Amino acid sequence: MNKQIRAVSLLAGLMFLALMANLTGSALFRQAGLNNDPRNVRVRDAEFSQNRGNILVGSMPIATTTSSSGKFAYQRVYPSGPEYAPITGYYSYYYGRTMLEQTQNAQLTGTSDAQWLSRITGTLSGHKPEGGSITTTINAKAQDAAWDGLKGKKGAVVAMDYTTGAILAMASSPSYDPNALASHHLDDTTQAWKDLVADKSSPLSNRATREIYAPGSTFKLVTAAAALQNGYNPNTKIDSPEDWILPGTRTPLTNDSNCGGSQITLNHALEISCNTAFGKLGVTLGQDKVRDQAERFGFGKSVGSDISSVASKFPQNLTDAELAQSSIGQFDVAATPLQMAMVTAGIANDGKLMTPYLTAQVRASNLQVVSEHRPKQMSQPMTKQSAEQLKSMMVSVVNNGTGKRARISGVTVGGKTGTAQTLKGKAPYAWFVGWTDNPHVAVAVFIQSSDTDINEVSGGRLAAPIAKDVIEAMR
Repeated sequence: MNKQIRAVSLLAGLMFLALMANLTGSALFRQAGLNNDPRNVRVRDAEFSQNRGNILVGSMPIATTTSSSGKFAYQRVYPSGPEYAPITGYYSYYYGRTMLEQTQNAQLTGTSDAQWLSRITGTLSGHKPEGGSITTTINAKAQDAAWDGLKGKKGAVVAMDYTTGAILAMASSPSYDPNALASHHLDDTTQAWKDLVADKSSPLSNRATREIYAPGSTFKLVTAAAALQNGYNPNTKIDSPEDWILPGTRTPLTNDSNCGGSQITLNHALEISCNTAFGKLGVTLGQDKVRDQAERFGFGKSVGSDISSVASKFPQNLTDAELAQSSIGQFDVAATPLQMAMVTAGIANDGKLMTPYLTAQVRASNLQVVSEHRPKQMSQPMTKQSAEQLKSMMVSVVNNGTGKRARISGVTVGGKTGTAQTLKGKAPYAWFVGWTDNPHVAVAVFIQSSDTDINEVSGGRLAAPIAKDVIEAMR
């Protein structure tokens, strides 16, 4: 009998030890995660009763908090509404948080490790806890230009400083008003959510960072980079047949225009966006080299910063026919506009890709700076020599090829257009990616659909002028 009692006592003791270890581990290692989990009702109620910090563009609040006489003491407000929704996200009692409201929640509530001193000071002085404010990297003029350029269109624009990774503009259209989801009239937020979810234009979709699309001919930059990294140069002659039957199929790969002969230089192939040249080039290089180059630019993984993003993808186990189509940005290749801005940025920055980020600075409630972002390199997709060659080729695309509508007088602009085929009978996607040396900006413009006649849709015609406007807004 005593033996059985001892066994039960031992088991009970071990269970208590396991419980204490779990509680200690949660307190030490999981506290921040639990506090920031939007499903934590206790923490959520407490947050809605405190003064949440501002999200700023310069000195302009794009998300702020006002006093409220309703259910909670403070009301979250978005003065610029839909224009900045892809950046701020929403802060909703029922529907949680997205974008910076989520990724920077600890800073906005004042619970981050960097704000421990201000928390202690506030507690000792008897003040209620207040959140810190974050200053974004966004350029207001560039954001306005991106937002205005997307009016009447579905699509997205991303612009970034390629020397640091700072995001300068991030727009998605159509958008939504986060104020409708932040209301303290909870029945109203429920109806607003139902309306947004039912809207066929998908306003809740963040097309800039959270959706992936066929990048079309903008992906030829990746294929060209792989070629330059493997012994090619801009003057290397590559095959460019008028039509090419894809290996193992009866399907022809065609060109939108005459490529200029059965063999042309790599530079000219990019200039005129010759499909057969890049399709054959991809097959010659092999899928491992093309995929490796894509992954060096960030394909296959999310950004891993304060930007909520999904991974772009380059498919696995390709046949030669599939590889040819993938090498021109078709088949199952899919990318976010952020990803294509990163490809452009890595080329423009002499082959160094910097990690994109949105938060420049965090200040505690007493306005003391508690953290500032330090730019960091994400990868080295190309050598400096190869990047310089590809930059020169992109300048030729703008000066002599399909990107002429992106020209800016007195400024060096490099770019690449893209027109990605979608479902039969539907308009293709229109893309333009580009960079300029004054200022140091890489930009990606994606047009999913517009009122333009289907036969008039192209990256050079629809997307390039928007990129030009965004760049000029920052000069």
